[in-house]
Amino acid sequence: MGLWQIGTDTLARSRFVLSPFAETFASLKLLHSGTGAHPGEETWLRAHLPGYRARLAADPVATLLVRAALGASWIADFICPTSCVGESFEETVARVRAAGAGQARADLRVSLRGPLPSALERDDLPERATALLTYVWEHTVRPYWEHRRRVLEADMVARTAQVSQGGWAAVLDSLRPEVRWLGESRFQVNRNAYPPREIAAGAELLFMPVTPRAGWVSWEGRERYAVVYPCLGVLAEDHDRRPVPAGLGALIGTARAGLLVLLEIPMSTTQLVAVTGQGLGSVGRHLRVLLDAGLVTRRRAGRSVLYVRTAAGEVLVNASGPAPASHG
Repeated sequence: MGLWQIGTDTLARSRFVLSPFAETFASLKLLHSGTGAHPGEETWLRAHLPGYRARLAADPVATLLVRAALGASWIADFICPTSCVGESFEETVARVRAAGAGQARADLRVSLRGPLPSALERDDLPERATALLTYVWEHTVRPYWEHRRRVLEADMVARTAQVSQGGWAAVLDSLRPEVRWLGESRFQVNRNAYPPREIAAGAELLFMPVTPRAGWVSWEGRERYAVVYPCLGVLAEDHDRRPVPAGLGALIGTARAGLLVLLEIPMSTTQLVAVTGQGLGSVGRHLRVLLDAGLVTRRRAGRSVLYVRTAAGEVLVNASGPAPASHG
């Protein structure tokens, strides 16, 4: 298994951060697979997969490049640099462009676990990778970025609250099925049989959520490490609104029921506004009713006030049956 040795000081200083580049690379992986993990991803693919495939059809070298870079168990390092805190997509992708041609070819041989196809024995691979990543960002991610950013912020706030409640072990165990804290400074990052890596004291450890169901790890030298993980399912399943059980909507109203469904994880009023599209006043009124009914509770996490379902709220949601099927 892939193991990282992490000191307690490094873990205590680790941070959850937004990365537009990680969101773009996760979207590239989803486009490459062509299969969504849930209806929200399938809807997004129907909108963007034809354009992506047309883009590759016009550039056969890019087609080979993506296949080689997204190896079965290893991503070519040059095409997926580790974002810095606060770094824009353009700043991160500039490091893809700056990779040397020799480095790109060497990284692709690692991800392929063998020789390169003759068509990839060329010097413009970093430029072609940059162009493709920029296409994915501009055409399939940037139009949704403001909403996705709010969703990712909600995930980070929820995870941070989880740290304060259950400690880092509970958070690390919840990121992805193959990721878990083993104790004694051992962090399993994947199931691959790679030699353990010791993260030196003072290194930066970053956790980056993405909305597609994708995840990977990366690092820059010995200074910065990142764990990219899929956003909490309740947020990521639908970029507009999660379906509400019909019985619950009939009982307390669709808008109020929608908030109760979302509050499976702690969220602030601002995040609920962003995720649901309801106005601030409406969200506040609905939360007050839910609070008075004992269906949600609130607590402070740093500067944020977070709302989450109570045990009574859980019973009500689970007793309401599945969401109505969609037609069309």
